[in-house]
Amino acid sequence: MKKLILTFTFLLVAQFGFSQAVDEAFKKDVMKVIERSGAAGQMASAKKQILAMIPEEKQAAFLVEFDALLPKVYESTAKVYMEEYSKEDIKAMLAFYESPVGKKMGDKAEVIASKSQEAMKGLQGDIQALVMKYMQ
Repeated sequence: MKKLILTFTFLLVAQFGFSQAVDEAFKKDVMKVIERSGAAGQMASAKKQILAMIPEEKQAAFLVEFDALLPKVYESTAKVYMEEYSKEDIKAMLAFYESPVGKKMGDKAEVIASKSQEAMKGLQGDIQALVMKYMQ
C-alpha cells in the first residue's frame, strides 16, 4: 500500500512539474507575441501622451516609475492571452509576426497608435455630442 501511495504521489508531482514547464514555454511564446505585436511601441506612444501632462521637473522621476511598471503590464497582458488563446493560437500568431507583414505591423505600432490617438482627438467632440443627444 505504501508503494502504491508513493507511486501515485510521485506521478502527481511529476505531472505538476511537467505542467509547469509546459506553461512556462507557453508563457515565453506569449511574451514573444506581445513583444512582436508592437506592444512596446503602443506603450511608448501612451507614455509620450501622459508625459505631456506632467510638469517638466517631475518627468524624469515619472519615467523611472513608469518604466518600472512595464514588466507588470506585460505580465498581466500575458496572463490574459494565456486565458483567451490556445497554445496553437499563439504559435500561429508568432508565425504571423515573423512574416514580413507581421514585422511591419510590430515596427509601425507606435506610429499607428500615435496617429490613431490624434484622429480620435478630432472625433471627441462628435462623440460627445452624440452621447449628449441620447442621454437627454
